[in-house]
Amino acid sequence: MPKRNINKNQGMLGAVWAYLRIGLGFVFFWAFIDKLFGLGFATCRAADTGTVEVLCEKAWLSGGSPTAGFLQFGTDGVFASFYQGMAGNVFIDWLFMIGMAAIGTALILGIGIKIAAVTGSLMMLMMWSAALLPANNPFMDDHLIYMGVLAGIYLSNDSQRFGLGSWWKQQEIVKKYPILR
Repeated sequence: MPKRNINKNQGMLGAVWAYLRIGLGFVFFWAFIDKLFGLGFATCRAADTGTVEVLCEKAWLSGGSPTAGFLQFGTDGVFASFYQGMAGNVFIDWLFMIGMAAIGTALILGIGIKIAAVTGSLMMLMMWSAALLPANNPFMDDHLIYMGVLAGIYLSNDSQRFGLGSWWKQQEIVKKYPILR
């Protein structure tokens, strides 16, 4: 029976988890940037013409609510009225935007992965439950897949690659409070 090179496979696995961590970090961070400035991907694109008006009235910097559109019109199912009641709430907007920026930054840089994975999973669970049942499947959607990826990132964090995790773990505050790893 041929021997497998376990070290080579571990190295590849670390690279895959690094790619998933950084990639998912950009998903979170891009949502923050698009809602902040209205760059026309989910915010400030005219539905009829497709034209983009950066910093339109829907952009957060122009006074728009980053959560109002989804919470008013994208919610469905069992928890729809609960989430619709949060639409346009300034406190919810701030929590959402801080969460997207912080989770995205942590994943991209490879610092605070434990908190980022847990809070990111909680955010994904809430977004999944806001539209029960999913449109294309009776249960599964991309939010649950992202939760699975976040769990893998959390569990593989000790062997992290392509980030500041090694440096971060040496910081006194992180040594004192390991949840910050």
